[in-house]
Amino acid sequence: MSEASGQKVGIKIMPRDVILDVQGRAVESSMKSNGYRVESCRVGKYIEMNLIDQNREQAHLEVEKMLKQGGLYNALIEKYEIEFLSTPNSSAAVKQ
Repeated sequence: MSEASGQKVGIKIMPRDVILDVQGRAVESSMKSNGYRVESCRVGKYIEMNLIDQNREQAHLEVEKMLKQGGLYNALIEKYEIEFLSTPNSSAAVKQ
């Protein structure tokens, strides 16, 4: 699907499963101490970007470059998913 306009992209970045998530444990502990029934919790970050004048393929390549070279995530301890948000009913996630 090539579109002449820009793309709105969502990027979910989470700690890898083997990494101790200190923030997630703190949130989990807080929720449990407040009486909520939480089995586990992991804390990550979510980034939304509007990319100018790019089709989906260009946008995907640009976001991959931002992630790997631009410092948006640390490959040793984090994983990511890219989701295209531009077109209603056609969002597609790309996992790494």
